[in-house]
Amino acid sequence: MKYTRFFCSLAMAAFAMYGFAQSGTNSPYSQYGFGVLSEPSAGFNKGMGGVGQAIRKGNMVNPANPASFSAIDSLTFIFDVGMTGQITNFSENGVKKNAKNADFDYAVAAFRAFRHVGVSFGVQPFSSVGYSYNSTGALNSDQDLNYVNTYSGSGGLRQAYLGVGWEPLRHVSVGATFAYLWGDLTRTVANNYANGSGTTVTTINTLTKQYRANVSNYRLMFGAQYELPLGKTDRVTVGATFSPKHNLKSTPRCEVLSTNTSTGVSNSTTYEVKHGLEQPNMLGAGLSWQHGSKWLVGLDYSLQQWGDTSFPVYEVQNDTPTYALSSSYFTDRHHVALGGEYCTNPMSRSFLGRIRYRLGASYTTPYYKINGNDGPKEVSVSAGLGIPIINAFNNRSQLNISGQWVRQACSGMLTENSFRLNIGITFNERWFAKWKVE
Repeated sequence: MKYTRFFCSLAMAAFAMYGFAQSGTNSPYSQYGFGVLSEPSAGFNKGMGGVGQAIRKGNMVNPANPASFSAIDSLTFIFDVGMTGQITNFSENGVKKNAKNADFDYAVAAFRAFRHVGVSFGVQPFSSVGYSYNSTGALNSDQDLNYVNTYSGSGGLRQAYLGVGWEPLRHVSVGATFAYLWGDLTRTVANNYANGSGTTVTTINTLTKQYRANVSNYRLMFGAQYELPLGKTDRVTVGATFSPKHNLKSTPRCEVLSTNTSTGVSNSTTYEVKHGLEQPNMLGAGLSWQHGSKWLVGLDYSLQQWGDTSFPVYEVQNDTPTYALSSSYFTDRHHVALGGEYCTNPMSRSFLGRIRYRLGASYTTPYYKINGNDGPKEVSVSAGLGIPIINAFNNRSQLNISGQWVRQACSGMLTENSFRLNIGITFNERWFAKWKVE
């Protein structure tokens, strides 16, 4: 009973930490759209490039496909919690800068509710916004009229989910996840115009645009998996997921504040777009091959149809400002991931023989456009270890450690190279085992 109370307390503490977690990015690219999007994964997925559409594990929680919940071992309760730290190098036009940050990543749990029915719940990131930078320059050839543009943003979206996986037929599983999506997106652009140079600079006008959006809505995901046994030790699994498009019922706002320093006159105008944010159709498919408990290899592809959705944009045309939905802001997002793991012998008496070695890679296209052109493409490579946690009470829990190199690059714009360290702990407790006393 004391272990039950301990893990329940740990779960509640993790959920509370997640609710107050800060943004997990410093990327200027997070100023576009919903920010930097996250893939649905836990600690073991991250070391394999994020693959999960066709992964079925009885001792791990796989949020990528709710159909996988039906594979949870009937005797166990699984709780998985993780965090991510990263160091990023930004480079543009020969100028380089570094930034670092860390963030609580996810907390998920799963257990077998009934025969062939598994249940999972948890909290995960959906997107992150976090950046602060400025640009300066001269507005005329005499360089006595200058500008300083400051860009900053914070926030992001998180999701708390409850999912069920069911195996109605042998080797066939289906599942569904209901998630509550919430968060704030805040972006600010401040344009300062000044006269003079050196120590005699006088600000003459400031134009500030602040964009705000609050999201509090739901999202659904449906999944299916089919296992095809190949002999006694091999099996191939096919998986697919679908999340339908729907309006998030959010009302984005843009407040424009103009201040003339010399006259002290300020003008403020607020624009709104009712129901201005949408989630697109999201489709995924995957294939995996497993050889006993030694080899596991998976391949995933996902399509997010952002090109069929709109996003509010502030523009000035013919001296008339507008804040309205644009159907050309987004583009479809494609994501491909390949990864796998190897374990010499999970039942080995040797500690090294029970370690799981993981490797993966992924490629992602942008879902937004910058000045009419596609945003940065993303390439990543990851490697990780699944280290068994062994003590007098438990030999099924696992420490998942992975390192990930991520590169985002866009022609003629900023290049980002990030190294991420993901640390997750999977607690696997036999809560439902029936003990026999003789």
